[in-house]
Order: sequence, then C-alpha cells, then structure tokens
Amino acid sequence: MPTKLKRLLLFTIVVAFLAGMVFMGGCDFPGNFLPAKQGNQVGEPVNADPLPGTAPDAVADVVSSTSQAVVKISTRMVNGEAGDPLFNDPFFRQFFGVPYRPQQQEEGLGSGFIMSKDGFILTNEHVIDGANDIAVTVTGYDQPLAANVVGSDYNLDLALLKINADSDLPFLNMGNSDQVRVGNWVIAIGNPYGLDHTVTTGVISAKGRPINVGDRQYENLLQTDASINPGNSGGPLLNLRGEVIGINTAISAQAQGIGFAIPTSTVQRVLEELKNSENSAGPWVGVQVRPVDEEAARYLGLAEAEGALVTGVIAGSPAQKAGLKQWDVIVEFNEVKINNADELVTAIKATQVGNKVKVLLVRNRQLNSVNISIAEKPRNIK
Repeated sequence: MPTKLKRLLLFTIVVAFLAGMVFMGGCDFPGNFLPAKQGNQVGEPVNADPLPGTAPDAVADVVSSTSQAVVKISTRMVNGEAGDPLFNDPFFRQFFGVPYRPQQQEEGLGSGFIMSKDGFILTNEHVIDGANDIAVTVTGYDQPLAANVVGSDYNLDLALLKINADSDLPFLNMGNSDQVRVGNWVIAIGNPYGLDHTVTTGVISAKGRPINVGDRQYENLLQTDASINPGNSGGPLLNLRGEVIGINTAISAQAQGIGFAIPTSTVQRVLEELKNSENSAGPWVGVQVRPVDEEAARYLGLAEAEGALVTGVIAGSPAQKAGLKQWDVIVEFNEVKINNADELVTAIKATQVGNKVKVLLVRNRQLNSVNISIAEKPRNIK
C-alpha cells in the first residue's frame, strides 16, 4: 500500500476515535474552550426557594421572632345624647336615619405594634379616632390592656399609644425605609377581619406614592402587593430582617394586590413630637359634630348644607358652659367660616388653650353668638 494512502487511513481512524470520545462525553469538549456561563439564562428558574433569594424558612423565622410584638386594637365609641325628644320625632328619623339613635355604640378593630419594652405602641390615627375606650390585646396576657393616646397626627394618620404591663414587653425595631428597593420582599402581620396575627407576603411595588383616602391626603407611601384588608391598619410591614419599614394603612377598593404603608422615614420624623404630646392633650371645646347634609339642612331650615352639626355636648365641657346645645349648627369659629365638621376640628386645634373665641351658630333657624373659653382636653376623653 502506498505511503500516502497509509497516512490518510491512519488520520481517518484518529479523527473517528476523537469524535467518538466527544460524543460519549456528552459533547462537553468544546465547552472547555468557552467562557463560563454568567447568571441565569432566559427560561431558567431563578431560585427554587419559596421567596427568590431567601432560605425556605426565612419568612417563618421572621414571623416567629416578631409576631408577639404585633397587637390587636379594639375601640369603642358612643355617639349621640340620650333623652333628646328629637329622637322620638318620626320626621327627624326620616331625615336623619339610624345613625342618630341615642347613645349609639360603635366598635372598631385595627392593628398596631409595640415599639419599646415599656409599652409604647404605634398605629394609625384613624384606628383610634373618636374612641371613648381603647383596649389592646397582647400575646401572653389573658385580658386586653387599657391604652391611652399619647399623641396623634391626623394628616399623617399616625398615633402613639401607651399601655402599662407588669413586665417588659417584646418590641420591634425600626428599619430604614429609604434603603428599601422596589421588588424587595416584605411581610405584613395584622388582624384583618379580626383574624389575629394573619401573615401575608409580597413585594414593594412602588415608592413615594401620593393617594387620597376620604379627606386624607397621603404622601410618599410605600405600595405593596402583600394583602392588606380591613383590620390590618396600623400593623407592621416588615423586611426579611424583621425590621419595620412601614405601617400598613390603606388599600385600593378598585384593585387587587394594591396596598399602601406609611414609610418609617415619615414615622421617625414625627416620633419625638408624638412622644412629647404625652403631657399636652391639646385644645378642646367638648362637642361631637358631623357634616350637614342636604336632609339635615332641609329639616333644620338652613339655606345651604354648610357648617358643623352638633350631635352631642359633653357634660362640664366649655361648650356646655357656653350654652351650646345638640342640633346647633356652627357656621363660624373665631371669625373663620366653617363649611363642614372637619374645618371646625382644624380651627379648634389651631386655637391656644385659654383663649376665648366667638362662635356663630344657627339654632331654631336663628343666628346666635356665644363665647367659648378653650380648655385643655382631659386625659380621660378620647
């Protein structure tokens, strides 16, 4: 056989042998000469854990270490004044309906969390607004503990409560909401519909959201898709380190998976102010009011549905001493026109304790003027 033919046959055998090795080795051979694959490729699972990038028990560990500091807040509010003959007037009931029954009692439910071992609790202002009694259910205690309002901020929807316990209480640490990133995992714990210590998870969907809920204008809220339902208000929104990064405060009734929380950056800014309110309960006149709707205006003989309708006067209050009565309609306070009940509340809060102010009101279709001395709100009045 010619030498050239022998060489060609030997080359063919060697090539076939090497090709067989590559095939049997799973075709890895070329890969040894390519750069290593960086990161996950499209279509590949990011992580098999329950939450991407976390250990399987991460959420359970956070819940186990924090849930005892989450509390249920129950409130009771008594509206109206017993014994008023108007309540027996069928025309009155026709125009005003069930909410005007004497001594109507309303109960509320919300959440909160203990922020210090001596019993300071953070929650939403709307959870405790107008409550006559506030009771806090704490894990490990057979009976709810009575709570006092230390300070509150209507515009920010924040309230600081205080309970007295016979030992140090578990508490949560505040995290830095400014460091939170969109997409970070979060955990909400609260009492939706009275189901205490319900846990839901989600992510931060957006930051810096402004929204309006009723007459409140919220700014700079955290948006999350963690389920937040009635009763969750005031509960903590936690990061995976178990730190509070927000206070759950509102949901969108028009969509699913859209909840909001007040970031801790806002809370930290006013926390000292809330604590310093402990010895100052603020200005007070002692009336319960509501807006004047069209039916009320027609029944009371008002030209316009404006002013603040007095539904109750507290015994011994500056309002009672000045002669205010149930069903008076306050239309001016300290030379400022009052269009609704909220404007009256704002005007009272802006008045210094000890000042005497002129109040214009409509009673029996007549305009009357009285002078009220602004007092400090008693600590036993919620």
